[in-house]
Amino acid sequence: MIAKLKLFLIDDNGATAIEYSLIAAGIAMAIVAVVPTIGTKLNTTFANVSTALN
Repeated sequence: MIAKLKLFLIDDNGATAIEYSLIAAGIAMAIVAVVPTIGTKLNTTFANVSTALN
């Protein structure tokens, strides 16, 4: 029983999954922060093109 407890405490397989989830959360936050700015710039660009074509 003690040997199994020691193996459980040494095992770090779950740590990798947590690290990847933190990386994914960071990337998602960066996307959420950048997309509105890009969307506004694209909207302005398309409006300028539309005005120039009329």
